[in-house]
Amino acid sequence: MRILIDKHIPLINGLLDGVAEVVYLEPSAFTPDSVKNADALIIRTRTKCDKALLSGSTVKFIATATIGYDHIDTDYCNKAGIKWTNAPGCNADSVCNYIDAAIRYVLPNFKGKTIGIIGVGNVGSRVYRQSFSMGMRPLLNDPPLQQSGSVQYNFTPLESIVAEADIITFHVPLNAETHHIINADFLAKCKPDAIIINASRGEILSTQDALNATQKFVIDCWENEPSPNLQLLSKAILATPHIAGYSIDGKANGTVMAVNAVSDYFGLGVKVSVSDLGLPPKDYTKTYNIEADSKSLKREPQKFEWFRNHYPVRRDLLFSVEHL
Repeated sequence: MRILIDKHIPLINGLLDGVAEVVYLEPSAFTPDSVKNADALIIRTRTKCDKALLSGSTVKFIATATIGYDHIDTDYCNKAGIKWTNAPGCNADSVCNYIDAAIRYVLPNFKGKTIGIIGVGNVGSRVYRQSFSMGMRPLLNDPPLQQSGSVQYNFTPLESIVAEADIITFHVPLNAETHHIINADFLAKCKPDAIIINASRGEILSTQDALNATQKFVIDCWENEPSPNLQLLSKAILATPHIAGYSIDGKANGTVMAVNAVSDYFGLGVKVSVSDLGLPPKDYTKTYNIEADSKSLKREPQKFEWFRNHYPVRRDLLFSVEHL
């Protein structure tokens, strides 16, 4: 069988080469011609899997080594009989570390401050626990989760969050309800000096409305990636190139989940774990320097994609206030 793999997925080289013909490609090299004889694709968010790419191909299975899957046309794949999978929660700890570092940078006196957490899934639930341990007052909003009744959180209406929160951080999927959820109307109801964090999806934030707002922004996910609006990039307190989930731990989790999913589907007999990948030891004397990532992008915004593909090794490290 033939498997095409995004060559920038970390730690994946050689994991499937012994059981299949494996071709490693740049994201831009996933074309109708290159995928037409493939059985499986292992991708990241830069490869859009839709009818234009997949029609007439032999692709039977797609694994994205990412939490998000809005780059996969799931309706088309389901109708075409193409199975697909994502990697839910793979980099949730990494994104939580990012939010932790952002809060400590933009609001050093965070204790006692109110944080609104929109979306309380794999990432948001971790941000909730971490912010609580930091002595903050977390308010949670997640209508689908609340309606499901599957968890026992104390949820807060969005109207109350925007009125009370000093920081609002978003951890939601991109869909019709969340597209441009951060818009002029939303921002007009927020505190004028509130801090808005988007480490979720670029399109949940209206670029033009953010440019006209008084609030402060921490932005990791942008509209029109990899060419973010330069005015907004300059305005943001922290601006990073979609790397909140880019710890080596998160990448390794996504790789393992994608490889095992392909192996299980085709019965290839490969089973890998993160411990097989040889990650470097954690150094708890170092914290994540989010300011350095922001300065690099602001200095050279044209290298947005380069920064993502050449991101340095960062381990997941969380510190609550009791350990500082």
